[in-house]
Amino acid sequence: MLWDCHMHMVLDGRDWRAAIGRHREKPREDWIRGVLQQYVRQGFGYLRDGGDRWGVGAKARELAPEYGIRYRTPLAPLYHRGHYGTFIGTGYGDLREYTALVRQQREWGADFIKIMISGLMDFDRFGVLTEEGLPGEEIRELIHIAHEEGFAVMAHANGARTVEAAAAAGVDSVEHGAYLDEEALCAMKENGTVWVPTLSAVGNLRGKGRFREEAVEAILESALENVRAFAALGGFLAPGTDAGAWAVPHGGLSEYALMELALGKAAEETLERGAKKIAGRF
Repeated sequence: MLWDCHMHMVLDGRDWRAAIGRHREKPREDWIRGVLQQYVRQGFGYLRDGGDRWGVGAKARELAPEYGIRYRTPLAPLYHRGHYGTFIGTGYGDLREYTALVRQQREWGADFIKIMISGLMDFDRFGVLTEEGLPGEEIRELIHIAHEEGFAVMAHANGARTVEAAAAAGVDSVEHGAYLDEEALCAMKENGTVWVPTLSAVGNLRGKGRFREEAVEAILESALENVRAFAALGGFLAPGTDAGAWAVPHGGLSEYALMELALGKAAEETLERGAKKIAGRF
């Protein structure tokens, strides 16, 4: 069985605005079924959605058992208003409002909580993020509140200090995790955090001409080096393509290929270990 521990049913890998527009009135069941069929054809049995506020992931979870797929969704990801996440998530202004949203997510049937605590990589400039991470104290409180409500927590997080703060607070999984250092990797290892590096979101940009090729190659090589280092520490790594992001199609096998590039023959065993950890928590 194959696993994709980070994908976005609402997106299509081409045009995020048009993809979201497809579902604005209500989730398109025919489209969702077509995507689930793609995953089945490739042998995927577990999908963990990154969330959306239009109910697309929730509809996919409803349909997934027909295809023999275990599907998990946070419903809408939660972000601090004024920071990254506006295009897909539900915003909060303070911790009181965040707590209310977490409880609402529980009432609506979320499988876990996803928090957005940093910006994205600037794919034209190596080492640069579109936005730095939230303050460490806020990150700790976000994770603590969700855990107190009985949820596992997935964190969209880039940058070493942001990831270190999230890991120290006991976050269950880190998504993306660009530009980590030894302290951040060790914090994830020590706290049992599963890292889902979504290498495909970078690797699939190669040769497309949309971003500076030198920057894309440097970002990918940095990620591969950190994957190797984290594996050497004995950390948990899980496969997640970020399917739906630009140039990342649903049901693709690119993450397995890139992990094999990083880890060689150890990739399969390493990824299964991390994926089972994800499935046990989420």
